[in-house]
Amino acid sequence: MAGGRLEPGELLPPMRELAARLGVNPNTVAAAYRILRERGVIETDGRRGSRVRARPATTGREYIRVEVPEGVRDVAAGNPDPALLPPLAAAFAAAAGQGDRQPVLYGEAAVEPELDRITRADLDADGVPDGPVAVTSGSLDAIERVLAAHLKPGDAVAVEDPGWGGLLDLVPALGLRTVPVGVDDDGPLPDGVRAALAAGARALVVTDRAQNPTGAAVTATRARALRSVLREHPETLLVEDDHGHRIVDLPLHPLAGTTRHWALVRSAAKAYGPDLRLAVLTGDPVTVDRVRGRQQLGPGWVSRIVQRAVVRLWTDGAVDARAVAAAYGRRRDALVAALADRGVTAHGRSGMNVWILVPDETGAVARLLHAGWAVAPGARFRISAPPGIRVTVSALTEAETEPLADAIAAAVRPAAARGHV
Repeated sequence: MAGGRLEPGELLPPMRELAARLGVNPNTVAAAYRILRERGVIETDGRRGSRVRARPATTGREYIRVEVPEGVRDVAAGNPDPALLPPLAAAFAAAAGQGDRQPVLYGEAAVEPELDRITRADLDADGVPDGPVAVTSGSLDAIERVLAAHLKPGDAVAVEDPGWGGLLDLVPALGLRTVPVGVDDDGPLPDGVRAALAAGARALVVTDRAQNPTGAAVTATRARALRSVLREHPETLLVEDDHGHRIVDLPLHPLAGTTRHWALVRSAAKAYGPDLRLAVLTGDPVTVDRVRGRQQLGPGWVSRIVQRAVVRLWTDGAVDARAVAAAYGRRRDALVAALADRGVTAHGRSGMNVWILVPDETGAVARLLHAGWAVAPGARFRISAPPGIRVTVSALTEAETEPLADAIAAAVRPAAARGHV
């Protein structure tokens, strides 16, 4: 495969047939297939056999990126605005220097009690069902642990398409199969979810707000429709990613509790800084217990000093969530409106990204780079969805909005560059 002798999508021979051809024990071939599957090089689809993945998970979507030359404005990275992130020094100094606390030693609770209390209170206020709390090293770490707690290699996971590139890499890296589900501004399409679950997907991952890359946010109406679908498949593992918590001013409409096993994850990355590497999750007792148990066999716990620092940031009001959401909203809405004036449709209902469908993704990215703008290629976020580009507006200034809209219109619809439509 690495040498190119097997093409992407090519069907592999049955294990017993290959064992006979090579003159080895079938168990040896089975072990080799298992390793390849776990590393995301091949995928297995029950009786339909195993085949080479279209894009091996070991490659990763991060390689689909634009190198930003000097003098080019980077609106591709997906980072929050540094100016809206709080300073961390005081919070960490307070967390590490509390003289009335003994050092945390082996065998102590993995979750800081005050973090547990605040998290649970926030979740209660948002209508998330009661459940224990765990702490992980970011959203992707949490999602990985939840999927691994219930699924086995070869199982299918329904994912948003377009969706978060990290998740689209993670699923096959775990030896699982992705089943794409279409997304509009209100979240995953119910008919797509129904079809994926009816076809055998054992898990569904949903982004509640600030969906990456489209900015979709699940509405109350869409949530009711999705709950109706999930009730038809109560054994589905439901994972909700609410990384937009504290940077989005739209209410949460959780799906949690509709199925037997579920988890909802919230990260500190977007509001307080990616380097904190902390996410909290809740879920049904079985799921959270399995996550905690497996965590004990690896890192053990997320630093209690980091947890205390996050508590300090939350309780001190280090981030004005309404102000941050409003700032991202103004920048996002301004770009969407400017593009509409130029006859270009863009999506960005929440969060810090705007998604634009394009007829020629490679050409649009190249033309924008030539014009001085680096955008993210849509291929990083797509499985079978139409081509697009993602623009991160988090640090976009008011003065940059019109020039960027002009450049996008020229790159996407050359005729629009000659004047507003």
